[in-house]
Amino acid sequence: MASCGASLVSLGGKVVMNISSCDGTLSSSDFCLAAHAFAEKWKRMNPVLPSWSWVALSKSPWLASHEVEGYLSLENMCILRSCEEDHNEEGHKGNEDPNCSVKEEYIDNATLVQSHSHNVRYFDFHIVYSASYSVPVLYFRAYSSDGQPLLLEDIEKELPGNSTNVLMESKWTFITHEEHPYLNRPWYKLHPCGTSEWMKLLFLAEPCSPGVPVELYLLSWISMVGQVVGLKVPLEMFNKRNE
Repeated sequence: MASCGASLVSLGGKVVMNISSCDGTLSSSDFCLAAHAFAEKWKRMNPVLPSWSWVALSKSPWLASHEVEGYLSLENMCILRSCEEDHNEEGHKGNEDPNCSVKEEYIDNATLVQSHSHNVRYFDFHIVYSASYSVPVLYFRAYSSDGQPLLLEDIEKELPGNSTNVLMESKWTFITHEEHPYLNRPWYKLHPCGTSEWMKLLFLAEPCSPGVPVELYLLSWISMVGQVVGLKVPLEMFNKRNE
């Protein structure tokens, strides 16, 4: 695993990080550190689920020596609507969905499942650091089983019902369609304009310097933004006994 170049603090054998003067932002080195810790904990505690992976990139010549360029990636996944939602939309036609069995257990736990069904919609998620806002940003795209990209209105139809409600009621983000900063292709993203503010509020009750477990920032962040796209964090990830 690549070194993130950040200075670490060890408290009681646990690696912790500062939250940039408690203003809700992260430095690029802290993001790298938090990303690796988050990915490791996800893999350790969710072995049956696909893993987040760190995509390392060649360092740009204008970056400082301590900065590391890269992003987190979770790809080729599907987010399934629950059978109850499908039945409600179809007016209870009386035919049970044969696919709603074991898969429903994974939906309840994390909403992430692997599937080889011909009609599933696949999602790619990237967590990228924004140097402008000094916070992580969630980029995503979706496509059908034949590789055709989905438009936003089609993506919204595939998401759990509460996801659209969360986005409509949200005062801290909105979806934009723009070029991926590393892939140079159009992706959707959740705009980070309000991220630092609600992350600051979230950590008001936490010790600011030091004392925040390194992966807690991304855990807390993804638990919030993930609601918009139906991406849930298993509750076990927040259990301190598993740290």
